[in-house]
Amino acid sequence: MFVQLDERGPRYLQLARALKQAILDGRCTPATRLPATRVFARDLGLSRNTVLAAYEQLAAEGFIEGRVGSGCYVAAFAAATAKPAAAPPLRLRTSKLRLARRGRRALDLYDRAIPGRQYRGLRYNLQYGLPMTNPQLASAWRRELNHAAAHAEMDYPDPQGIVALRREVCAYLARRRGILAAPEDVLIVSGTQQAFALAADVLLDDGDRVLLEDPHYRGARQLLQARGADVRGCRVDGEGLVTVALPRGKSTRLAVVTPSHQFPTGAVLSLPRRMHLLDWAQRSDCWLIEDDYDGEFRYDARPLAALKSLDRADRVVYIGTFSKVLFPSLRLGYMVLPPGLRQAFVAAKWLCDRGCPAIEQAALAGLIASGAFERHLRQAAKALKARRTALLAAIKRYAGDAVEVADSCAGMHILAWLPRMSHAQSRALVERAQARGLGLYLVAPYCLKPLPRPGLLLGYADLPPADLQAAMRILGECLRA
Repeated sequence: MFVQLDERGPRYLQLARALKQAILDGRCTPATRLPATRVFARDLGLSRNTVLAAYEQLAAEGFIEGRVGSGCYVAAFAAATAKPAAAPPLRLRTSKLRLARRGRRALDLYDRAIPGRQYRGLRYNLQYGLPMTNPQLASAWRRELNHAAAHAEMDYPDPQGIVALRREVCAYLARRRGILAAPEDVLIVSGTQQAFALAADVLLDDGDRVLLEDPHYRGARQLLQARGADVRGCRVDGEGLVTVALPRGKSTRLAVVTPSHQFPTGAVLSLPRRMHLLDWAQRSDCWLIEDDYDGEFRYDARPLAALKSLDRADRVVYIGTFSKVLFPSLRLGYMVLPPGLRQAFVAAKWLCDRGCPAIEQAALAGLIASGAFERHLRQAAKALKARRTALLAAIKRYAGDAVEVADSCAGMHILAWLPRMSHAQSRALVERAQARGLGLYLVAPYCLKPLPRPGLLLGYADLPPADLQAAMRILGECLRA
């Protein structure tokens, strides 16, 4: 416990005043146990008798009370009169602080960085990225986490990731995504966002041009802009990225793509365009980041082979995540790196955080090795398909032709266009829905160029079919309001 004596009068009165002020300021809440007199005396460099005298003074004034065999506690009556200490004056406003360019850019982008955070607590929240609850997964994860904690090494982990997890990632990618990689190709990271950060640190200088699909995942855009990249967009259509619109020459340093399930439109990049994109990257001396954020979940066929599996020129940096397929609080993802980039990325990771937590890595490796991970994927795909079907049926029933759904048979969200509305009307729609307990999210923030028509990004992973039907009934009412 931190106290500061004022050097006025006897030491026991100085200590009594300091403790009394802590109680009145609210720093010591009701029923807070005060330090034992012997320990407190040692920490403060005082005699035990001095501390005893201070406690007796406070007890006499009703600020603390003794409990036989337990110690001294802040009295409820005294704490009830406490007032929070006044906040110290803010001597320097944020606008007056001298920040680095990257710090200023990060601060400018931060207020818009968390979509929908102001809408928490809604009855029906269709925010993209909310997880699907799976009690069986929670039980399996606790079991693996306990086992990993009991057998964990106490040293720093390998900054590249523990070998057991990298091996399991390689085996999983070979089975599910068609990627043949060795453990030395894999880097374990703290989620997709850190993967983008490492790619920016290793591959980009300030002012380097980066190409994004438009629309796109704005978390990548914000991070790249904060790192000083010159971010440009390239349009997409029903087959994904329009590769004939890719810039010529060697002006682009990096391109970020989502070929298996374009975010947010849901389009799948066709094989001819994949081959064109790989050829363009080689000719343009450009690196490709393949963000495979939810390629595990397809409802019309087996998961597609990743773009990385077609790469023969080592231009693709592949990013996968466990946060989307398991739960967001698990901040673990992975990168599959071209051989020439391995050492630089591992060095950047080591400088950043010395490596991801080893216990969680070991638990995840055990979860995959036990088969529980892929059982979860199968169960999740089945449940998500049912929720998607319920959502589409409810949109048709309650919204009719006022909503036009973009065709997509994968992922955890759909894109719903509003062909009869202006952008101003779509913003009013979101406000009306929020007032009725429904969280809706516009697609406009995910675009560099203004869209010709507004649309909604509807995440359905977090709501069961009955709730999705109720949510669409509210949407229909708001559309007719």
